[in-house]
Amino acid sequence: MLKLPALALAIGYGLVLWLFSAWRLKRQMDQTSTPLDDPRLAPVLARMAKVLEVERIRVNVHEVEPVNGLAAPDGRIFLTRGFLRKLDSGAVTPDELASVVAHELGHVALGHARRRLIDFSGQNAIRVVLAGVLGRIIPGVGIWIANAVASLVAARLSRQDEYEADAYASALLVKAGIGTAPQKALFSKLEKLSGLGGNGAPAWLMSHPKTDERIAAIEGLERKWGIEGP
Repeated sequence: MLKLPALALAIGYGLVLWLFSAWRLKRQMDQTSTPLDDPRLAPVLARMAKVLEVERIRVNVHEVEPVNGLAAPDGRIFLTRGFLRKLDSGAVTPDELASVVAHELGHVALGHARRRLIDFSGQNAIRVVLAGVLGRIIPGVGIWIANAVASLVAARLSRQDEYEADAYASALLVKAGIGTAPQKALFSKLEKLSGLGGNGAPAWLMSHPKTDERIAAIEGLERKWGIEGP
């Protein structure tokens, strides 16, 4: 059996690794980002800010081309330049981009970055324990199985975070008078925009839920709230 000091070391290593990753991400974002100042998004962001009772929602532009949104561990919200180029081309609307911001605000408000710190440490402990136990039973293969199990746990927790952030965004968009239609519309085109669709991977192996499952979850909220979808 794995001794307690080794388990504590595994958890501590996970904490240090996560903190280092967060520090490296912050440094990268500081070097490659600028404040968002876009008159097309200002009105819709102002409506959400009013609901949240804040002066303004601060968003930064990450100067990279992949289409993405991000909530950094320090609470800052980012949209990539690639996402804004889709707005320039008419591929997405201001309301759809606002739904991305609402989703990332959900990650911040729900403390997902802090939870990831705990989860990452726990997953590292799982990996070390399983590798130690299985390595004695099936040498050479035990480490591979331990890594696979830890990865599955991480993917499941990540999908849970995504559903929670989606629900937060839906509530915010409804209260702001924007509604959930832009959120669902963006999901329906996001795989094409990002170029990540069609990989055929099972949903339980993916860090994000499938698009149709996310839309179905939002429609479930609409029924619960008595909202008629478009």
